[in-house]
Amino acid sequence: MRLRSLLFVPGDRPDRMQKAFALEADALVLDLEDAVALAEKPAARAAVATFLRSAERPVKLFVRVNALESGLLEQDLAVILDARPDALVLPKAEGSASVEALAALAPGVPIMPIATETPAAIFQLGSYAAVRHLILGLTWGAEDLPAAIGAMRSRNEDGSYTHPYEMLRSLTLFAGHAAGAAAIETIYPALGDLEGLRRYAHRARSDGFTGMMAIHPSQIPVINEAFSPTQAEVARAQAIVAAFEANPEKGVLQLDGQMIDAPHLRQARRILELATGPA
Repeated sequence: MRLRSLLFVPGDRPDRMQKAFALEADALVLDLEDAVALAEKPAARAAVATFLRSAERPVKLFVRVNALESGLLEQDLAVILDARPDALVLPKAEGSASVEALAALAPGVPIMPIATETPAAIFQLGSYAAVRHLILGLTWGAEDLPAAIGAMRSRNEDGSYTHPYEMLRSLTLFAGHAAGAAAIETIYPALGDLEGLRRYAHRARSDGFTGMMAIHPSQIPVINEAFSPTQAEVARAQAIVAAFEANPEKGVLQLDGQMIDAPHLRQARRILELATGPA
């Protein structure tokens, strides 16, 4: 499953759900949590379930349910599960125990935890590898946690993260890969700053993230471009693979004056997989 861009869509806005199909996001995250006021949640559940049943699904349709401890999750699942969402996004997850608890309520539905929204969650990031069979990705956020601990901010004036939150970003990146799951970068909140988004998304891919969350349609083309291999990258990857296929007995080669070995071959194959798009 290719997950370059995942667009949040409010669950109480069915008009936006239908329009979002034209945006070329790899997945839509139909939101029953933060985007929906408490009084509107019953109507949002019904709207999401109706949309899931009626949609032809040119893209994957995920649902962000309410948190395990919210008292609202069971109501979410009672309405939407029969409509067969492609995955559930779990806010305020606290490690493998949270994943197992949701999986028991929604058997067979892949889960994407949001892994850094409570203080306790930080100390469980390494546990997701134990539930790799239940998750398809791991993402993080820098919005809920500062409020939970009374922090004044998570970003510096230039938009970069302060040290505690940059650490969480890195830990989530490695936790996702350790679990064999997609490592999904968090949102870029400055809606009008597409150039800043471009830099942020390219840095995320360079660091090893495989996709990114989006909160506005205008962000989708920028994110998709950042997480798609360029023609030059594909050509280089093809050359590396071809070189090793021509020399299967060798572990180290030279290509264009540079040494290449097994890590370069693995990276080349990954780039070519990305370039082919979803299976």
